[in-house]
Amino acid sequence: MRVEATGIAGLHVLLSEPIHDERGLFARTYCRQEFAAGGLAFEPVQMSTSFNRVAGTLRGMHWQVAPGAETKLVRVTRGRVFDVVVDLRADSPTRHSCFGLQLDAESRNALLIGPGLAHGFITLDDSTEVLYAMDAPHAPAYARGARWDDPTLRIAWPRAPEVISERDRRWPDFVPGEAFR
Repeated sequence: MRVEATGIAGLHVLLSEPIHDERGLFARTYCRQEFAAGGLAFEPVQMSTSFNRVAGTLRGMHWQVAPGAETKLVRVTRGRVFDVVVDLRADSPTRHSCFGLQLDAESRNALLIGPGLAHGFITLDDSTEVLYAMDAPHAPAYARGARWDDPTLRIAWPRAPEVISERDRRWPDFVPGEAFR
C-alpha cells in the first residue's frame, strides 16, 4: 500500500500494491503501522457497506461535525464510482476545493478522508458496492450534508444522477460566507 497526498490537507489516496501469484493476488488494505509511519492517525472502530443497484446512483455530500467528526476510509469492492471530496473547513486554504477520482474494485485503491471534508459518489456501474471504515461511530445528531448540485461547490460529476435519496435531495444550498451546518 502506498499513500499519496492530494493537495487537500487530510485527504489521501491509498494505492493498492497487489502481490500476484498462481492463486490470484494479495494486497494490504489497512496497516496501522504503515499509516503511522506516513503520519496518518487512523484506527477504525466501525465498518459499513453500501450496495447500489444501478449506475447513476448518487450518495452525498455527507460529513459529521464535532464532537462526532470522523475520518473514513472508502474503498469500492464491486463495480466503479466517481468519488468526490469537498473541503469545508473555514480555516483551510483549500476551502471549497473539490477533489474527484474514480475508485473501482479492479484497482483496489481507496481514499482516506479526514474531518471537515464532505464526501459523496456516483456509481458508474450497476451493482456497485462501497466499503467504509470509520474512526468514529455514526452519530445522526452530528450528520450533515450539502446538495450534490450546490452551485457554490461546482462539483463536476461525470454523469447525471438517476437515483438520489430524498434526504440527499433536500439538503439546503450553501450560502457563501456562512459556515456549513
